[in-house]
Formats: sequence, structure tokens, C-alpha cells
Amino acid sequence: MKFTWRWVYFLLLLLVAEFVIFGSINPRFLNIHVILMSMNDFMPVCLVSLFVTLVIVTGGIDIQAGSVIGLTSVCMGVFWQKLGLDIFVAALLGLIVAGACGLISGWLISRTDVQPMVITLGGSFLFSGVALVVPSLAGVSAYQGITNFPQVFQSIGNGSVGVIPNQVILFAVLVAVAWLLLHRSKYGRKVFLIGVNRRTAEYSGIKSANIIMIAYVLSGLSAGVAGIVMTSYLGTAKPDFGSDLTLPIITAVVLGGTSIYGGKGSVIGTALASLVIGLLKFGLSLMGTPTQYQNIPVGVLLILALMVNFVVSKGIFKDLRKRLARKGAKLDLVEA
Repeated sequence: MKFTWRWVYFLLLLLVAEFVIFGSINPRFLNIHVILMSMNDFMPVCLVSLFVTLVIVTGGIDIQAGSVIGLTSVCMGVFWQKLGLDIFVAALLGLIVAGACGLISGWLISRTDVQPMVITLGGSFLFSGVALVVPSLAGVSAYQGITNFPQVFQSIGNGSVGVIPNQVILFAVLVAVAWLLLHRSKYGRKVFLIGVNRRTAEYSGIKSANIIMIAYVLSGLSAGVAGIVMTSYLGTAKPDFGSDLTLPIITAVVLGGTSIYGGKGSVIGTALASLVIGLLKFGLSLMGTPTQYQNIPVGVLLILALMVNFVVSKGIFKDLRKRLARKGAKLDLVEA
């Protein structure tokens, strides 16, 4: 049986390498309880990147997800504290706000010729600005945030089932949902077709505008879920939540093997890449590396990984083997 190289194999090797390297430096990295609890710190990136994958597979991009996280958090806090709504009703309304953000951008992108980067960049500024205005209108200091959430709500982000944190369980569920949606549904097949060639997809009867808009709505909803989880985990609602997560989210998607040009991508690849990045930063923190320097190895890893992907996907090693084999055959003929 012929072995077929897949990008997820390389990501699995990276995960194994991280456990070997960081585990040999600090044995705490090999403690399963420590590892699982550390995942709570970078789980928002994991959650959002799953559905940003769908957006990028269509040939688009979503750089407003970080702003939607902060807007969801602060809206939920205001709905609960100032309007007196039940915390879970407030969370649901915050999720609706996040979906509406994705709907607005998705509608504009799918029905205009404006580049997705331009619209989501504008959305990033718009939604982060609204996130600052909302608490001010409610008489709350934006940077002080909203605190004292009910314990039952905070247990969502801080609780666990046995040794497995709730956030990790939620991540596993969303991986399954995103995988089924992208790789095992008619919607997912249409997403890939649009990413390959939108015009051809439309000629075949696919309503590309609706498919693209749904992708952005799902991305917005995932950012809303991340905002709720962050608020629960940290016990406070602040408008700047997620402000530094946009680039890690895009990095996880690209490192996971999704083509920035669309038409190619993998939910499993994105999930593994987000874990690779999160565990890399955790390992560096165990080594005492300052936070501001932790993005340097992540950048180096991304560049090296893309170089490896290019070499493998273009069959450079295979061509080199063939050339060497031909030269060897020529030398044998000359000697004969």
C-alpha cells in the first residue's frame, strides 16, 4: 500500500516534538493535569480558528473576530448587570450580537466586489469602537470592566468533568461540528467549490452569496462563543478581550494547511495547529520566556512549516530522487 503524505502528519510530529523537548526541559510539561488546565488560556484561539477556516476556504478572510469577542463580552455584561437579565439569557443575546456582526460583514462581502480584508478590517474598527461605546452608554467604565458574575456562570470556563476542563470538551464538540459541516455535508462541498472558482460554482447552480454569508455568520458565532467563554473564565467582561487574538487565529488556520487563496483546508489541521501554537507558548512560559518574546518562535515555526509544506507539495524531494537516479544510471552506462 502506497503511503500518502498528509499535512496533519507533520502537525502531529510537531506536537510530539514539543512534548519531547519541553518535557525534557521541564517535567511539568508532561503532567496531563497541568497540560489540560493550561489549554484554558489559549482555547479562544482554538474555538474561533475552526470556523474562520470555513471563511478562508471560500477565498475570504476574517480579521474582525477579535473585535467581535470583545463586543460579545461587554454586551453580555451590560445585558446582565444593567438590564437585570438572567446571565444565560444575556449570554444568548451576546451570541446573537456576534452572529449579527458576522451577518453584516458576510452580506457586504457576498454581494459587493469589495475585498473581504477591507470589509472585515472596517468591521474590526467598527465593532471594537462599539464595544467601547456600549459600556459608556450604560454608565460603566469600559476599561474597568464588569465583574461579580454568578458562580454558576464562571464554572463554565473554570469547571471540568473529571480531569478534562469544560473548555476542552467544548473544543472537541466544535471540532466535530466544524468537521462534519466542512467535510461531510453538501454545504461543505459548496464551500470548497466556491473557493476553487466562484464563477464556475455559480454556473453549476450554487448560490455562492448565501454560502459565503453563512460562513461569516458561523465565524461570528464562534467568536461570540469565545467571548462568552473568556468572560466566564476570567470573571470579567471587557471590551478589549480578543484584541490580540486576530493574528494567532489566522496563523492557526494557515499553519493548519488552509490555503489563503481558498479551495483547500482542513478542520483537523486547524485544530492541531492551534494546539501546536498554544502548547508552544505554554512551553516557552515554563522556560521563563517573557510573553512579549513568545511570538518570535511562533513566527519562525510558521515560516518553516510553510517551507516544508511547499517542498513536499511540489514534490521537490521526489524530483531530486529521480534526477539522482537518472545520473546514477548514466554513470553505470559510462562505466559499462
